[in-house]
Amino acid sequence: MKAHDGMYIGGEWRPAEGRDTIAVVNPADERIIAHVPAGTAADVDAAVRAARAAFPGWAATPPAERAALIGALRDALAARKDEIAETVTAELGSPLALSQAVHARVPVLVAGSYAELAASHAFEEKIGNSTVHHEPVGVVGAITPWNYPLHQIVAKVAPALAAGCTVVLKPAEDTPLTAQLFAEATADAGLPAGVFNLVTGLGPVAGQALAEHRGVDLVSFTGSTAVGRQIGATAGAAVKRVALELGGKSANVILPGADLAKAVNVGVANVMSNSGQTCSAWTRMLVDADRYEEAVSLAVTAVAKYVPGERVGPLVNAKQQARVRGYIEKGVAEGARLVAGGPEAPCEQGYFVSPTVFADVTPEMTIAQEEIFGPVLSILKYEDEEDALRIANGTVYGLAGAVWAADEEQAVAFARRMETGQVDINGGRFNPQAPFGGYKQSGVGRELGPHGLSEYLQTKSFQF
Repeated sequence: MKAHDGMYIGGEWRPAEGRDTIAVVNPADERIIAHVPAGTAADVDAAVRAARAAFPGWAATPPAERAALIGALRDALAARKDEIAETVTAELGSPLALSQAVHARVPVLVAGSYAELAASHAFEEKIGNSTVHHEPVGVVGAITPWNYPLHQIVAKVAPALAAGCTVVLKPAEDTPLTAQLFAEATADAGLPAGVFNLVTGLGPVAGQALAEHRGVDLVSFTGSTAVGRQIGATAGAAVKRVALELGGKSANVILPGADLAKAVNVGVANVMSNSGQTCSAWTRMLVDADRYEEAVSLAVTAVAKYVPGERVGPLVNAKQQARVRGYIEKGVAEGARLVAGGPEAPCEQGYFVSPTVFADVTPEMTIAQEEIFGPVLSILKYEDEEDALRIANGTVYGLAGAVWAADEEQAVAFARRMETGQVDINGGRFNPQAPFGGYKQSGVGRELGPHGLSEYLQTKSFQF
């Protein structure tokens, strides 16, 4: 695979300060496909300085002009859609059809939504005898994960640019090639030098340097709750703003009378998509006692369609594969009934895990409480709606979820009581303008749409 051997700083590719590199591995066949530089604190400092120098000019750029450049970025990403899909497949292992339909397509939609928002958002408002200005926060340090490498970049960079912020991006070390393609797209779009900067590197080195840097005004991080706590503590010491999109253990609640076959099939598809490497996946399926065994049978039939190496890709690396297999073994050890899949590797090569379904899962089991981040579904039984609500709300997470019911009002009434940031009702469609983010330990702040734009703005009022 094509890879740059430098950092994108100040509108150009510059040599890295250090000599260390990171090997990029194709998780489907375990081959090294490229090397990228392992950024240092010095690289981060150079990128932040470039972003700081570019900030005054970009913040003063009229919103309509910023909107036009974000629109050009959207078009540049769309023009590269095939290359993006192939790159995501190579470094993440995602099946090409999924890379084309989701990994390459959704970021274009999100970028387009922010081109529209930048042009239409009210950056000034009147409140009584005051004029309130909504101004860019400043320099944003964006730290993104590997599971949706381009989507997570665009979900941070596009609203930051729309707000008038400049950005330094540190992408996940497993998927840096997609980030380099994004940097190329910003150049194609004509973004001014220093408005967007890219430093590849390891989290404990480059990521930590970015979170700590005094020239960074806001840190936007997506990843594990454990790392989110560290970034929050680092930012808090400097009284620096943070936006944290963290873990999830979302409940898929199927109420009595709902279309069971549809709810189960959509629920299984949701968990298996992207090899289960989705923070908002509905990994806990809650079914009433009367239809429980029927749901288990439907889930077993549905998951059989997800063949490793065909419809389901590998996990991102060997460490993640071992982690997920360990959770499956723990589920068996704690007494859950394994009805599909298991810990054995389904392929001789690659970091694959068998799509797995557990029945007879109780709320206190590890697999019902902790984020597994793999193709593993737990099916839990409830007695009545209050019991279902108790189970649904009974984790430290609150990122997403789903409710199915014959009556939509009943589903909405249940969803209102769920402690989670986003709920799909009877299979509701993805909306790139809807706010995404969590309650409890699933994070702080929101992404996407106008609420995502607000994360990168601060307010100033003039009284007359």
